[in-house]
Amino acid sequence: MKFIIHNFFCTFAKQIKIRRTLRMNNIRNFCIIAHIDHGKSTLADRLLEYTNTVAGKEMQAQVLDNMDLERERGITIKSHAIQMSYKLNGEEFIFNLIDTPGHVDFSYEVSRSIAACEGALLIVDATQGIQAQTISNLYMALEHDLEIIPIMNKMDMDNAMPEEVEDQIVELLGCKHKEIIRASGKTGLGVDLILETIVSRVPAPKGDPEAPLQCLIFDSVFNSFRGIIAYFKIINGTINKGDSVKFVNTEKEYNADEIGVLKLEMSPTKTLNAGNVGYIISGVKTSKEVKVGDTITHVKRPCSWAIAGFEEVKPMVFAGLYPIDTEDFEDLRSSIEKLQLNDASLTFEAESSVALGFGFRCGFLGMLHMEIIQERLDREFNMNVITTVPNVSYKVITNKGEIIEVHNPSGLPDIMAIDHIEEPFIRASIITRTDYIGQIMTLCLGKRGELVKQNYISGNRMELIYDLPLSEIVFDFYDRLKSISKGYASFDYHLNGFRPSKLIRLDILLNGEPVDALSCLIHVDNAVPLGKRMCEKLKELIPRQQFDIAVQAAIGAKIISRETIKAVRKDVTAKCYGGDITRKRKLLEKQKKGKKRMKQIGNVEVPQKAFLEVLKLD
Repeated sequence: MKFIIHNFFCTFAKQIKIRRTLRMNNIRNFCIIAHIDHGKSTLADRLLEYTNTVAGKEMQAQVLDNMDLERERGITIKSHAIQMSYKLNGEEFIFNLIDTPGHVDFSYEVSRSIAACEGALLIVDATQGIQAQTISNLYMALEHDLEIIPIMNKMDMDNAMPEEVEDQIVELLGCKHKEIIRASGKTGLGVDLILETIVSRVPAPKGDPEAPLQCLIFDSVFNSFRGIIAYFKIINGTINKGDSVKFVNTEKEYNADEIGVLKLEMSPTKTLNAGNVGYIISGVKTSKEVKVGDTITHVKRPCSWAIAGFEEVKPMVFAGLYPIDTEDFEDLRSSIEKLQLNDASLTFEAESSVALGFGFRCGFLGMLHMEIIQERLDREFNMNVITTVPNVSYKVITNKGEIIEVHNPSGLPDIMAIDHIEEPFIRASIITRTDYIGQIMTLCLGKRGELVKQNYISGNRMELIYDLPLSEIVFDFYDRLKSISKGYASFDYHLNGFRPSKLIRLDILLNGEPVDALSCLIHVDNAVPLGKRMCEKLKELIPRQQFDIAVQAAIGAKIISRETIKAVRKDVTAKCYGGDITRKRKLLEKQKKGKKRMKQIGNVEVPQKAFLEVLKLD
């Protein structure tokens, strides 16, 4: 009898294992990668429509871009995961799609999405061809051994260049012409073929459903009612609702109160197996307890090793964020922590400023990233902040050979103790038409760029590789590049080490008092013109007071530029009708003494608009 029962349970266990293996073989995890504005989100809409994941009233343009900011700007800021069901030849497949951003400032989002996938749809605009971020994202996907499916989008456009763009893709990927799918996110052309190709070419996830649980957290979001919701991909094992789980890096233990899959809304389930993408709600309230890249495992049967997470993100641009009202400091901290959950590339630490009080020194991946964070703080958390002049990270080598990392001009040691300063350089890839090469080269030379090499991609398209100082490109480089090339040039970059440079600290003084929020480290050649422009701009923006305000730019003790904001003057002689001139002079002298006294005790308030406008000098 025992033998029969034993056989029954063994057979039952084998059947469950076979079912789980079959289920895993029918899962396809893939992401969409492309350059900005190549039609990723529109094509994702068609995939959702053709698999009946979204229908009727729920169907709208850019379904996955659920942030108001994304819709207004027409760009994807956050990667978005969604599960679809697809039937082919009577067999049902589960697709886990992750739509990713295309802008270089959000490349960290792309790297996290790629880590949770086995395949990638590489979208190339048939009207524009290969762009800089296309190449960058492709290399990232190839490093993770993803199966690449090349798709030529926007084939319905009159100015599409299918043959030329196809040749570019073949040259880049080394694939055959027939492997490239011609599609249109707008009309739905080629969408059926894309879905069939995903089934045939994207490999099923590899993993053992019976092994100890290993889940990789690739994103998280804060919900004010339910706490922190973590999104994960199961590498090995199985997770059930109510299981006791542990976050390996933070060593915190929780109960899996709810698990499920990510459809248009979160869809709860009782069990999730290896290879699947889902979410977990476990009542976590503190943002520090959930880290993107962490591993989730069972408490009773833990995994022997944590999954290698993501590379630590290195911020490119640093700026101070200060609350307008100093009482809002803790609220700002809480808001930034919640944003960091959803955007792991944001880094911050507390700092204080003489002019602005307590705030945070934040690290961003670029100027657009910084702008988006400011907007999100305002919209999602109702936090009005003052932003200081953005800086990059410098290495200061002292006379004693010590290396100090400086993100802020106020952190600069005494000038006599400095041997030299090194600034970060980037390796930039610019792809453009040959018509604009002269103007782009002039722009790069003006930004202290060094040409490394130039490659012809096709007949009238060229790739320029430049080494540029990061501090020169964070402000207005991208905008000027786009205007010079009439929107045709594309730009991508990565950090390429530090080099010694002649850098000096430029201070802005108001009535002799330095405004540390407007101080910056700058190359010696650019200091005088920038100081002059900042003084002129502040003269326009700072409101007039009852006394004269001197706006000065200084390098050390040397004043390099000055503007004066004239006082608002009341006509004190208006009440004198005729009479001796000495009566008028007496009144004017009295007014003069009052102005002098007021200047000694008066404070000059710099409005928030002035801080923002100084960032946009060019």
